[in-house]
Amino acid sequence: MREIKLVEVRSEIAAGTRGASLGIDALKIASLDKKSSFFTQFEPINVPDANNYLWKGNKFPNAKYIDGVYQVLNNVFHTIELLRLDGKFPIVLAGDHSTAAGTIMGIKSAHPEKRLGVIWIDAHADLHTPFTTPSGNMHGMPLAMCARLDNLESKVNDPDEQTLAYWNRIKSIGGDFPKINPKDIVFISVRDTEAPEDHLIEKFGIKNFTTAEVREKGVQTVAHEALTELASCDQIYISFDVDSLDSSISVGTGTPVENGLTVEEAISLNAELIKDKRVCCWEIVEVNPTLDTENTMAENAFDVLETTTKSLVDNF
Repeated sequence: MREIKLVEVRSEIAAGTRGASLGIDALKIASLDKKSSFFTQFEPINVPDANNYLWKGNKFPNAKYIDGVYQVLNNVFHTIELLRLDGKFPIVLAGDHSTAAGTIMGIKSAHPEKRLGVIWIDAHADLHTPFTTPSGNMHGMPLAMCARLDNLESKVNDPDEQTLAYWNRIKSIGGDFPKINPKDIVFISVRDTEAPEDHLIEKFGIKNFTTAEVREKGVQTVAHEALTELASCDQIYISFDVDSLDSSISVGTGTPVENGLTVEEAISLNAELIKDKRVCCWEIVEVNPTLDTENTMAENAFDVLETTTKSLVDNF
């Protein structure tokens, strides 16, 4: 049996709005309101963040706070690498989605010989780079970091030398090679992308199961097809961004988008996907209670977390 380790990353430095660092504690409050014992079952590991960089002011318009982001990703990378080397199953609770890059890098570093697939349940593709980003917010870049993509074909920005120095250091965390092949990414419910990301999705043939497909085919079929897309992968990492939920539900997150999943669909989908024995890590991100009313987003997200974890335990 694999031992679950809860990993808490309170980073919000790469998000466009403040407050995602409070998401983990909002989940804990939700568990109390629901009279759940979930957080008494697992002793958490707290990964140091770099949110103090927010007080220093941003010096990198095409990759905001990239100096702090680099620091956080290193911290996450080392934590996940050690857990995977020890055979633990990390369940990651994180603030902004940039830290997913550190998680992927840690998984790959622990078992570099194993091909790693990614199931990315999100409203956004997160394939931007400093050369393509419209906002400079680095929570839109983690998959590009891990695949070591610059996407110069779609270049719209001219990042300065210091930005690029940090960018290259980030891409090299865990080794000077891609941690994932873009063809080994599967999107679910991605629906808010820009042209540079669309270029990469088409170039690498990345499969996106739309919300409509989830409804038409059913959750179990989509889960099966998503896992089949990654049939050549030895390990699978699942990242669930709460903005994959419909904007009528996901008020308590920084970038809500309409036409997303229902809470019930998200619960069923994650619980089904995590049954696959190749899944080695699961993550939930971007709960922001400062944007919410009565902690609704955290309560919905906690239901996803608790049910997914139970499915993992029941199917060990």
